[in-house]
Amino acid sequence: MPDFQRSPLRIFAAYYRPHWKLFAADMFCASLVALADLAFPMMTRYSIEGLVPLRWDGGFFRALAADASGRLRFFAVMVILMTGVHILRMVFSWFVTYWGHTVGAYIEADMRRDLFSHLQTLPFSFYDNHRTGHIMSRVTNDLFEITELAHHGPEDIFISFLTLVGSFVILLSMRWEMALIFLLVAPLLIIHTMRSRKRMMGASRRVKEKTAEINASLESSISGARVAKAFANESYETRKFHGGNEHFIGAKKNFYKSMASFSSRLDFILHILNVVVIAAGGFLIMAGRMNMAELVACNLLASAAIQPIRRLANFVEQYTTGMAGFGRFVELMREEPDIRDRPGAVKLERVRGDIEYRNVSFSYNRDVRVLEHINLKIAAGTTLALVGPSGGGKTTLCHLLPRFYEIREGSVTIDGTDIRDISLESLRKNIGIVQQDVFLFAGTIRENIAYGRPGASEDEIVEAAKRAEIHDDIVKLSDGYESLVGERGIKLSGGQKQRVSIARIFLKDPPVLILDEATSSLDSVTEQKIQRALEQLAKGRTTLVIAHRLSTIRGAGTIAVIDDEGIREQGTHEELLRKGGMYAGLYGAQFSHG
Repeated sequence: MPDFQRSPLRIFAAYYRPHWKLFAADMFCASLVALADLAFPMMTRYSIEGLVPLRWDGGFFRALAADASGRLRFFAVMVILMTGVHILRMVFSWFVTYWGHTVGAYIEADMRRDLFSHLQTLPFSFYDNHRTGHIMSRVTNDLFEITELAHHGPEDIFISFLTLVGSFVILLSMRWEMALIFLLVAPLLIIHTMRSRKRMMGASRRVKEKTAEINASLESSISGARVAKAFANESYETRKFHGGNEHFIGAKKNFYKSMASFSSRLDFILHILNVVVIAAGGFLIMAGRMNMAELVACNLLASAAIQPIRRLANFVEQYTTGMAGFGRFVELMREEPDIRDRPGAVKLERVRGDIEYRNVSFSYNRDVRVLEHINLKIAAGTTLALVGPSGGGKTTLCHLLPRFYEIREGSVTIDGTDIRDISLESLRKNIGIVQQDVFLFAGTIRENIAYGRPGASEDEIVEAAKRAEIHDDIVKLSDGYESLVGERGIKLSGGQKQRVSIARIFLKDPPVLILDEATSSLDSVTEQKIQRALEQLAKGRTTLVIAHRLSTIRGAGTIAVIDDEGIREQGTHEELLRKGGMYAGLYGAQFSHG
């Protein structure tokens, strides 16, 4: 992976390194295409001079054209040679088009691979602050033009350089006056291109940003389609999307306006070049300093030079769109994960599960603290239940244990080792989490259970499902374990999704368990099933439970009552009831209503 602290162009160039052999072959064939384009005007000149008797002192070709039959043979040979050159040019062009684009696709795939891998390293805080649609746009749309730029960019510059230099040298050897015309026109093209590039780059970047906003709006609207229908807000969603779409059209129109100005002025300069060549050539012929064959050759060379100039114009357009997306790619790759392994981080092995929070403070930003000076001890194999009002920091406290967020002060230890001294992978492999909002991948039930331990056998998957009390439900489905769960598990009931997630944890078999309101949104019958599964899951494991239904945590070894002022009470269910404090008030309020 390249060093993303370097300049964007050096980063871009580094992606060619793994494919340099194929890239070199592509450039070699591109050079042969350029040579073929230069050969044709000269061969045309010789053909005309050999066929038409003109004032010319060419030794070998004049001898061949001494009589009609000689001229005919010479002309036939030149036609065959020109045909052969174009056949070879076709072969080289095929290689450049196919393998050149393939190199571009490889580079795009490498960038997308690196970006996805990098996204896996970013913490929860990054995803808290960035919309899914924006991130998806960076991974897909922003890199879409990279294939064209990676292929055509170096190729267009290389072919254009060879063709322009070759055309100039040949013109200089024929008529220095024609070469001078090229020298006068070239600065105009360069100035025009440089002035247009910056304006087009800014317009292209704005198009990328508006595209990302549309993707974010689309992702949000599709995900919330059921909510929109429930509130009869389809027309509102449509208007909101149309507004974003209009902004996108506006950005696109500004880009096309810049591109149209660039292209139209460029076309004018190139067409005037042909007029100037004809005018200058006619003047030289009338002055007796040039013949008709040379004028045709000069005109063909001018046409040959126009092609690389058009290539450069296309390159400017590709560069602006491709590098605008690449710039956003680099920005995201420069996002530094604030949670990473310390040097010498150890692997967590043979975990007992003794957990301690020592004077822990945490805030999502520097101004508002969520947790302050928290001290907790959870003995190995026991259960700690966290209760209290919403927003008190219960979930945040649990999320600090697997280092989804980094503590600001204090420390959290497992078996006496600071979790910051443990490698992230081994830390999280030893912690299982069951949440209220279950996320299932859009695959089969078997794949979702197996996610707890990829590579698990079929028997192990079935055993985990049985322990989670979901096996009987699965076998009743038409496709059993191969049944598709739908987007985010929409084809399953809430209780079924929850039990699939529990089966996933049974398969993972971690020594430390976090249960984050795992039964709060379920009916009583389903809750009883899941509660039995959770009780079995918690046996022999150090368990942190967040619960609003206090009936589910009566058997917890320790119950901690937490609010925005910190931990207010600790003890067993019976001790806290006898104390008559905050917990007793919560318990009484909950059961007085049913």
